[in-house]
Amino acid sequence: MTPSEITELLTRHGVRPSKALGQNFLADENTARRIVRLAELQPGDRVVEVGPGIGSLTVALAETGAHVCAVELDRHLVPILDEVVAGRDVEVINDDALRVDWGALLDPAHAWSMVANLPYNVATSVVIRALETAPMIKGFLVMVQREVGERIAAGVGDDAFGAVSVKVAYYATAKVLGTVSPNVFIPKPKVESALVRLVRHAAPPVQVADVDRMFDLVRAGFATRRKTLRNTLDGRIDAAQFASTHVDPQARAETLSLADWARLADA
Repeated sequence: MTPSEITELLTRHGVRPSKALGQNFLADENTARRIVRLAELQPGDRVVEVGPGIGSLTVALAETGAHVCAVELDRHLVPILDEVVAGRDVEVINDDALRVDWGALLDPAHAWSMVANLPYNVATSVVIRALETAPMIKGFLVMVQREVGERIAAGVGDDAFGAVSVKVAYYATAKVLGTVSPNVFIPKPKVESALVRLVRHAAPPVQVADVDRMFDLVRAGFATRRKTLRNTLDGRIDAAQFASTHVDPQARAETLSLADWARLADA
C-alpha cells in the first residue's frame, strides 16, 4: 500500500501507530515485493506473519498463492487487517507471538515459513522463541533493526557476536541479506532495518547433554564481555574442566565457537 492509502485507512478507523508496540507500517510496494522474492514462496506454501499491522506485507504474501497465518497483537488493528485481506487466503489471529501455542496454531504436519516485519522491541524474543518452540517453522525471512539483525547472524570474531548469536547458531544458519531504509515506513523509524534469513538445521550441529545448561553458561560468559572466562565462569567451570575441554580460561566469550560451549557444558 502507498503512504496515502495507509494514512486514509488509519484515519478512517481512528487508529494511530503505537510506539509502545513498536509499530512502523511498511509503506512501499517495492520493499514488500523484495521481501516476498527473497522468501522464495510458492503456491500452496504456508506462511506465518508476526505483526502484520495493517496488511501491507500480508497482501504481497497472499499474492504468491501461499496460505498466510497473520498473528497480530493489537486488537485495534484487526478490523483494518480483516478489511485489507478480505477474500484472500489469510487467517487473522489476534494473539501474542510471545505467548501463543505455536504447536496448536500451526499444523505440525506441514513445513512453515515465518516472513515478517517484526516490531523492533520484541524481534529477538520472537525469533528465539520460534526457534525453540516451533519446529514446524523451517525458514525465516524477517525484517528487524539493523543492529539486531547483525547480532542474530554474527559469527565468532564479529563485533556483534554475542549470546543471541550462539543460541541462533544452535538452531539455524543465519545471514543478513540487505538493509532497508527508514523512509519506507509510516511512521519513519530513526534506524535502518535489516532483512535476515534463517534456515533451521535438520539436526543441531553439536551434541550436548543439556542444552539449557549450555545456554546458561553462554549467558554467564557474555554477561561481562571484557572479562576472561576464568572470571565470568568462576564457580561453574574449574581449572581441570577447562583443561579437559581445551578451552583457554584466559579467553573471552566472543572467541568461543558453539562446539566450545558444548564441551564446557558437558564438562
